[in-house]
Amino acid sequence: MMTDPIADMLTRIRNAIRVERPHVDIPASQLKRGLADVLKREGYIWDWEEIPGQPRATLRLYLKYGPNGEQVIRHIRRISKPGRRIYRRVADLKPVLNGLGIFILSTSRGILSDREARRRNIGGEILCEVW
Repeated sequence: MMTDPIADMLTRIRNAIRVERPHVDIPASQLKRGLADVLKREGYIWDWEEIPGQPRATLRLYLKYGPNGEQVIRHIRRISKPGRRIYRRVADLKPVLNGLGIFILSTSRGILSDREARRRNIGGEILCEVW
């Protein structure tokens, strides 16, 4: 039994980037699909696909590297944890590294980056930060 599937996803991504894998496989869920979609929209991964399987589907994230093999995702960290949830209003959402990174939020409109949340004027639970 896994108590924090989001932390597991972020750890799998972090480990795959360290050994420069082209892709990483993660057990699928609706929340993880939302996270993968935000990472793709913000340019941190190339793409993702869902691979059907039994007993559970798998998400395959195609990781992105620079022209000389440098990491695009240098830092990925869980912020809100099961024991301590972190919520922010839209007025309290400050840019990560002066706009070089993003927060990924769970909002009433779905999973969004902090830029999208500020544009839509909604706050939510900060799931993780990426730069």
